[in-house]
Amino acid sequence: MTLIKSISGIRGTIGGAAGDGLTPLDIVKFTSAFGSWVTANAENKKIVIGRDARISGSMVNNLVIGTLQGLGIDVVDLGLSTTPTVEIAVPAEQAAGGIILTASHNPKQWNALKLLNSKGEFINDADGKEVLEIAEKGDFAYADVDHLGKVTQDDSYLQKHIDAILALPLVDKEAIRKADFKVVIDCVNSTGGIFVPALLEALGVRTVDGLFCEPDGKFPHNPEPLPENLIALSQEVVKKKANLGIAVDPDVDRLCFVCEDGGMFGEEYTLVAVADYVLNHSKGNTVSNLSSTRALRDVTEKAGGEYNAAAVGEVNVVNKMKETNAVIGGEGNGGVIYPELHYGRDALVGIALFLTHLAKSGKTVSALRASYPNYFISKNKITLTPEMDIDALLLKVEEKYKKQPHSTIDGLKIEFDKEWVHLRRSNTEPIIRIYSEGNSETVANSLANKIIADIKEILNLR
Repeated sequence: MTLIKSISGIRGTIGGAAGDGLTPLDIVKFTSAFGSWVTANAENKKIVIGRDARISGSMVNNLVIGTLQGLGIDVVDLGLSTTPTVEIAVPAEQAAGGIILTASHNPKQWNALKLLNSKGEFINDADGKEVLEIAEKGDFAYADVDHLGKVTQDDSYLQKHIDAILALPLVDKEAIRKADFKVVIDCVNSTGGIFVPALLEALGVRTVDGLFCEPDGKFPHNPEPLPENLIALSQEVVKKKANLGIAVDPDVDRLCFVCEDGGMFGEEYTLVAVADYVLNHSKGNTVSNLSSTRALRDVTEKAGGEYNAAAVGEVNVVNKMKETNAVIGGEGNGGVIYPELHYGRDALVGIALFLTHLAKSGKTVSALRASYPNYFISKNKITLTPEMDIDALLLKVEEKYKKQPHSTIDGLKIEFDKEWVHLRRSNTEPIIRIYSEGNSETVANSLANKIIADIKEILNLR
């Protein structure tokens, strides 16, 4: 069993002993802590919640609602929803915060409480630490019977979210309708099965074949939208002679595409393509995290904008976007953040912008992908002993490559012309993650192997 407590929320596997997994006691404890933090920092005692369709969702939902009521907090329950929809609903409801019940791309045994502030954005580092401190102290004050919170069920935000997307100037419903796309979708039997078909219909897409669209939480494959998990989607795109395939994760904040020939567009290139379209109509800057493809920088600079990198983590990307007035940003895992709508990864707005871009380009999806700089990312890791001083190790690697352009805002990223390697420690286990990128798989792997050899040499010298 696993329980991971981080600044942005609490995630773990369902079951086991309290403190070792995401048990009912843990759910109540951390909901109480977040609710207490909200009560202490906001006049409005209202929290919006929503969940993906995973099997444990109903159980977790009931515990969270009851606990918030017990604290005297009113609850707006969106029911089966998406992460970006809850993010939009929090400020619309003038709520003090939000809780999204989802473990995102993790398998079915996982669930989580993702915590939002009053802007509908993930809470920051300081606030997250405060919530965790409140949880550890366990000094909760619950309301008496006359001051219990009230619960309102609200299923209107599916349409409100879609309406907000359709109202965006860069979303061209008529161009999409005229393109008459044939689309196959894989919604991994979660809430994308409700939201994605509704969005596509609103955008004028008339031919949609759905795979795994029953929101029962029975994931038919690993729910992370990676190539090895999208074989059925790829085959169906070719079989149906569709223009493209669309895949989302269980809470619909990650997005990737399959080309008309069954090939992968690449989740790293979801943001690249959407940014290309946005930058051609809205001059400005972009942001992604340090482990995302250089292709976004290339596209940004070609359009006359400035690219900036942030530490890994959505809250870090959002902060850097605000700091640099970025018009588009996100993460290389298929997470598109379009501030014209809201500051959160949103697969739905990503779909609308991508389809508009595709329609206006007149290209096939594979031709559109071929129009972008081609890079390959290699992902590796080194397992160390728990007592190993990872920070000291990274300092030694930094010293060896001090003449190369490098960044230490999140681990160590070293640039070699248009190639790079990013080393960062895991927050949950004694490993160093090593991401490298080059213009081919061979180049990326060679760069990773070189750095791994350097690390092993340093360790032998110690």
